[in-house]
Amino acid sequence: MGVMKKFEQRLEGLVNGTFAKVFKSEVQPVEIAGALQRECDNNATIWNRERTVVPNDFIVELSTPDYERLSPYSGQLGDELSGLVRDYAKQQRYAFMGPIKVHLEKAEDLDTGLYRVRSRTLASSTSQQGADRGPAAPPAPQRNAGYGYPPAAAPPMPSAPPPGGSRPAAGRAPAPGPMPSTQTRRWIEVNGTRHQISRATLVLGRSTEADVRIDDPGVSRRHCEIRAGSPSTIQDLGSTNGIVVDGQHTTRATLRDGSRIVVGNSTIVYRQAEG
Repeated sequence: MGVMKKFEQRLEGLVNGTFAKVFKSEVQPVEIAGALQRECDNNATIWNRERTVVPNDFIVELSTPDYERLSPYSGQLGDELSGLVRDYAKQQRYAFMGPIKVHLEKAEDLDTGLYRVRSRTLASSTSQQGADRGPAAPPAPQRNAGYGYPPAAAPPMPSAPPPGGSRPAAGRAPAPGPMPSTQTRRWIEVNGTRHQISRATLVLGRSTEADVRIDDPGVSRRHCEIRAGSPSTIQDLGSTNGIVVDGQHTTRATLRDGSRIVVGNSTIVYRQAEG
């Protein structure tokens, strides 16, 4: 079962209690969860061949109406979102420098239904064991510790050569083993209609020459382009009204399974599955 599905099920168990009112807000907790996953992917820092460090301290900025709806439940919602980040990091083999925290803040410049995510890497003063942090990592330098900054330096490499052999030449690492062969199926759902992604790029727009035509006056002739890959991305093509991905106005974004894209008055859901 996927990390996002587990998160949704945990929230469903609380719908009749604390979270009953939360789901009436414009910003949905699942949308924030997807944004936190992308924040990890976009700010992952490779320290060495066996360790990739991601942020562990997150701030979710909300519009005033959304903040007022969600802030009474910020403690429980923060715990659930922290658990999702921990599960996603374990799945992706990411490591943390300290405990995971998710905070909600009010942003006066955001309209209802929009939000921003900021993150930083904070090192804990003591080593934390178990799944909260994943693989153990050395203390992070505190320089450049503001939100949006990754760790400032990589950890020192071991000084002793591995037993039974010589040290690899500087700048050269042993060749990685073969990767397992997997095939990812990708598709989008435009206002409920399914379209397979069978090429490297897929142009969406109002023009009859677009790969996927969207009959919507708010959509430009060549509005945006989805680029299939690991991960897949979406790129605005200079459209008039722009794109909104999981609640955020943007010109380019990483897509995950379930990402919601709004162009004009139309909603697109990106889907992918292994096998």
